[in-house]
Amino acid sequence: MAPHPFTLFDTHVHLDCLSLKAVLEDEVRAAIDAGIHGFVVPGIAPADWPALMDIVSRVPGALAAPGVHPLAADAWCGSVSRHLEALLETAVAVGEIGLDGALSSPLQPVQEQAFREQLQLAIAMRRPVLIHCRRAIGRVLEILRVEGAQRVGGVFHAFSGSAESAREAVRLNFAIGIGGPITYPNARRGLDVLRGIPGEWLVLETDAPDLAPVPHRGEVNHPAYLPLIAARVAAIRGWPIEETARVTTANALRVLGLQATPL
Repeated sequence: MAPHPFTLFDTHVHLDCLSLKAVLEDEVRAAIDAGIHGFVVPGIAPADWPALMDIVSRVPGALAAPGVHPLAADAWCGSVSRHLEALLETAVAVGEIGLDGALSSPLQPVQEQAFREQLQLAIAMRRPVLIHCRRAIGRVLEILRVEGAQRVGGVFHAFSGSAESAREAVRLNFAIGIGGPITYPNARRGLDVLRGIPGEWLVLETDAPDLAPVPHRGEVNHPAYLPLIAARVAAIRGWPIEETARVTTANALRVLGLQATPL
């Protein structure tokens, strides 16, 4: 097979939700055929971490980012913190962590404690973080500033804030994750964000199996759909897709501390 004309990096894909062996093998093969050669697999709940770490060990190019999602913040405790610290010896990042204002439970103080303590652990372990933020952008940015998260930076996953909020995230050393919603007809805010920040702070993500891009919106998402997102980014930024791939892959490697790749 001829080499693919470009290489993409998926900074947020839940491969552990595609974990039946035959299905996962098909997903990874299709993604590699589409030019994707890096996958960051974020955590949700501590109970899921063993499967996540096992899958990452078996998938070429996959990297683990275990963490406690706001949905599972009730699970955060001392023993979970110690478990996460042990996993971070080999994991690339802590994720996905943050706040979700759309949830009625866990309560906001519980979410905030889990978020702050995971940030503190990430900083102590010198690992970047993957941020989950829904209806809480101001508070998330405030906590990142107070905790000194710019020391490790990371990625704002599925960023849905304003262009000004995106610029503040960049000032805190966070790249902006661009996914399927940028392809939606009502993506006006996303267009402002994509046009309003420097190219060296953009990274791509699928969030598969969620947030499938057009023309698959509403369907199960797949990592092989990342080129659809890259093509939309290229059209908006006025770049060839090869340039989009080069820039966003270099950004992902830099932000994750994998390689200091110049643009």
